[in-house]
Order: sequence, then structure tokens, then C-alpha cells
Amino acid sequence: MNITTRPVISLVRRTTVARCISTSYIDYKDFGDIFHLEGHEPNIPPYIEREGENVDLKRARLTYQSRKRGMLENGLLLSTFAKKYLNNFNDSQLKLYDRLINLPSNDWDIFYWATNAKPTPPEFDNEVMDLLKKHIKNENKQARIMQPDL
Repeated sequence: MNITTRPVISLVRRTTVARCISTSYIDYKDFGDIFHLEGHEPNIPPYIEREGENVDLKRARLTYQSRKRGMLENGLLLSTFAKKYLNNFNDSQLKLYDRLINLPSNDWDIFYWATNAKPTPPEFDNEVMDLLKKHIKNENKQARIMQPDL
């Protein structure tokens, strides 16, 4: 058997890669208050107090709102606070807590006030804020690395 070998020469053709550059234009004014080129915060709807809301429904809503803050720090602090105090709050305290977590447009403000990084405005300086500040001091050194079970 006669085996002959031939050298294999591969030819590689050099090609240029064309890059696609999009020149499309998005008219951001169609997005309304969602996106602001100027860097302003989006327009947040005004807080409307719920009159005549069932107490159990209010506690359930406030528990949910305490957990779902969009900011992990406040989610942890407010959910553990709600778990500890919310069931014992009277109507007046529930109203104060509702206003505290729903009126400010910036969650960082709540965090700064509760941790005494910034002074608490007079409209939020009340017995519920005092309880929250005490809760945040965590004098019993409780582990608060996750939200409590529902």
C-alpha cells in the first residue's frame, strides 16, 4: 500500500469586521415622569390618608410596606420594627407610622432620621419615631440580617 502525503496549505482570507452603530433617536418626552434627563426625581403621587380603613387591613398593609421599601437597609429596619410593635399600636400610633413610612418621598430621609444622622423634622418627631430610634439602637444586640417571617 502506497500512502502519499500532501502538504495542506490553508488559506486564510483577512476580512474586516464591520461594526454597526445605531443612529436611532428615542424621544424621551413620551416617557413622561419616568425618565428625566435633568436628573430630577420622578414625580411621586401625593400620599392620601385612607379614612375608615379596617385596623387589621391597615396592619397588614403597613407590614407589607415596611418590608418592601426598595432599600434593603430600611426593609430590614422597618420590617423588624413592624414585627415587634405594629400589633400593639393603637389607632393613633398606626396613623403616625403610616404617615412616617408613606409621606417622605425619599427612603434615605427615614433612614437618616431614625439613625440620628440628620435631625428629624417636627412633623415626624413623635412617639413612633422615638420607638424606631430605640429599635435601631438594638441594645439587646439581636441579629437583624434578614426580614422576619410573615
